[in-house]
Amino acid sequence: MLTNASQVLLRNSDLVKGQSVLVLNYESDHLPKELLNTASKVCGLALDYHHHLMMQPYTCADLTLYFGHKLPIEECFDSVIVYFPKAKALAPYLFNLAAKHLKPQGQLIVVGENKGGIKSLPKQLPSYFDKPFKADNARHCIVFTSELNAPAPALKLADWISRYQLDTPQGQVTICNLVGVFSEKKLDEGTQLLLANLPKMRGNILDFGCGAGVITAALLKAQPELKFDCVDINAMALASCELTLAANGFKANIFASDGLAQTSQRYDGIISNPPFHDGLASTTNIATNFVKDSAANLKSGGIFHIVANRHLPYSDTIADNFGSVNVAAENNKYKIYSNVK
Repeated sequence: MLTNASQVLLRNSDLVKGQSVLVLNYESDHLPKELLNTASKVCGLALDYHHHLMMQPYTCADLTLYFGHKLPIEECFDSVIVYFPKAKALAPYLFNLAAKHLKPQGQLIVVGENKGGIKSLPKQLPSYFDKPFKADNARHCIVFTSELNAPAPALKLADWISRYQLDTPQGQVTICNLVGVFSEKKLDEGTQLLLANLPKMRGNILDFGCGAGVITAALLKAQPELKFDCVDINAMALASCELTLAANGFKANIFASDGLAQTSQRYDGIISNPPFHDGLASTTNIATNFVKDSAANLKSGGIFHIVANRHLPYSDTIADNFGSVNVAAENNKYKIYSNVK
């Protein structure tokens, strides 16, 4: 099933007839594969690892797929399609990336939902693109087209970092936050409650949904002997985490994982401010799987320590998988669940 944005793109597939096409930030469907019915070849770059895994089985000679915040190739394309990101701050980065992979006078196609900020595109598009033209408006989405009219600036990751000092209960750490990654210039309330109520940890720890690496950096500040795996589904978050740990002189294994599927060891501790913002139905499913997989991947005596919104359905699932529920701290918004396997 194609998303609304992909359906609108597909009904405008003549825009890329016979062309080489790059699709940036594609969604949770098979649009890159469907474009092969019109385009000569397609390359896709997913910034969401789950989206990449969905498409990966369809890789073929005319369909190449990558996950990350940039392409590992220098190739230029006739057209680049950009899905307007939910995190609006990421949009200028994607436009710069698109420009670096477009042939001169190449076509830029941008699609997005009306409620997601796409209407602001004419004001956001950099000057190295022509004024955008509205090609279609359907299914609560808009498709804009434009043309590359001048060379774009070099794409340097350092130009897209917000670097700042952050005070945590464990001490001051440097945070490197790339555009589109959640990490305020102060501790969010959930993480603040989590770090203020930490047990003594030991051994190998998993930071699930690591984001910009705030939790790992704070813990390594207090306990530099800990060994961390940091996982996230978002390419910009993983890059941010790498930069944050490097800025503080810390080391960890940082890699993409869809849930815990790509982890390969059992842990002495799992810690998280789980990034579940997909609506109640899928939140329930994701939360259940996360707790179940965490219990399966903890060593005997291992610590499961997370913060979650009070309304999220963790208690029953934790009880089912750990035998009891221990709320270590709470306030009017959040609860700290801390269980030992």
